[in-house]
Amino acid sequence: MQSEYNKIAGKDTGRTIAISDGVFAVAMTLLVLEIRIPVMDGINSDQQLVDAFLSLGPKFLVYFLAFMTTGIFWVGHSAQYKHIEKSDRNLTWINLLFLLSVTLLPFTTAFLGDYTSFKFPIAIYWLNIFLLGITLYANWSYACKKKFVSEDAGASIDRAIKRRIVIAQSLYLLGALLCFFNSYISIAFIIVVQLNYAFVFLSGKK
Repeated sequence: MQSEYNKIAGKDTGRTIAISDGVFAVAMTLLVLEIRIPVMDGINSDQQLVDAFLSLGPKFLVYFLAFMTTGIFWVGHSAQYKHIEKSDRNLTWINLLFLLSVTLLPFTTAFLGDYTSFKFPIAIYWLNIFLLGITLYANWSYACKKKFVSEDAGASIDRAIKRRIVIAQSLYLLGALLCFFNSYISIAFIIVVQLNYAFVFLSGKK
C-alpha cells in the first residue's frame, strides 16, 4: 500500500514550482518588516529624526544582503526547474527542505540586523546560506541521478549548475570567516559576491 502511494506522490513539478515561488515571495516581503520606523518618543526635531533614521543603517545593509541572498537562490532554483521535468516523493521533500532554509532567512536576517557587530550572528546567517546551498545541490543531483531532467540538459549544464553552487558556497564561507577581522567587512564581501553573481546572470555570461 505504501509503495503504491510513493509511486503517485510528489509527481507534479508545477505544484513544486508554485509553492517555491510563493515561499520566496513571502520570505522576501518579511525581510523588510525588520526595519522599523523610529519611535517618536524623544524625537523633537528634524535633526534628531535624521539621526534616528541614519542609525538604521546596519538594518538596511543586512536587509540588502538578505534580499540579494534570497534573489540569488531563487534564480538558482528557477534555473534548475527549467530543466527538471519529472519528480517523485523524495525530490519533493528535498525541495521542501530547501524551502525550510528559505523560511529561516527572515529570522537569521533579523538576528544579524540586531547584532551586526557580533561574530555569532554572522555564523548563524552563513549556516543558513550553507543549508540553502547544500539542499539546492542535493535537489539537482538527485534529479540528475533519477533522470528527471530534460534531454537538452547535458553534461555541460550539469557541471555549470554544480560548479556555481560549490564556488558560491566557498566564497560565502570566506566571507563569513572575515568576521574575525571585522563584521562589516564580512557582510560587505558577501554582498560583493552576490552582486557579481547577479551581474553575471544579468549579462548572460556563464
